[in-house]
Amino acid sequence: MKYQKIFPIISIAILVEVFVLLGNPNLKQDKIVKQSSVSQEIATRENAKVLKVIDGDTIRVLINNKEDTVRLIGIDSPEVVDDEKPVQCFGKEASSKAKEILSSKTIVLESDPTQGNRDEYGRILRYVFLEDGTSFDKLMLSEGYAHEYTFKGNPYKYQSEFIQAEREAKGENKGLWKACE
Repeated sequence: MKYQKIFPIISIAILVEVFVLLGNPNLKQDKIVKQSSVSQEIATRENAKVLKVIDGDTIRVLINNKEDTVRLIGIDSPEVVDDEKPVQCFGKEASSKAKEILSSKTIVLESDPTQGNRDEYGRILRYVFLEDGTSFDKLMLSEGYAHEYTFKGNPYKYQSEFIQAEREAKGENKGLWKACE
């Protein structure tokens, strides 16, 4: 019986908090929804223009009229621009493929709250989708231009799909799986 009096008050408090959060213009980039006392971030999607392909897993984009560097979530392509390492096997091919597909294109960037917004080098962490909805990250894996990459064992949204795409490319001896192994 005593909970019947408290429940409406708690419900109203939660609703007021949600309306305040949704109405706050400072939260547009990192949309947050509170449910009960637990908060969780929601993935965002934004259009961007590719300015430069750095390699198979890093690009430079124009997003919200600002230049930024994007590190793709869930993949790692062979290195081509690391001053401390030689060009890795299939690195040039992976970089060329990324340039072929992404150069000067409009893409969709999707965040993943499980991975944070930026990496240790200040690059924003995102999945990349082509205008037709194709996952560029998954495409690079399925064609053998990249390895699946789970940062510090931290699971991410498309992890099972990416692992499967890599497994199939490896099984079909595609790309780096044929050239480097």
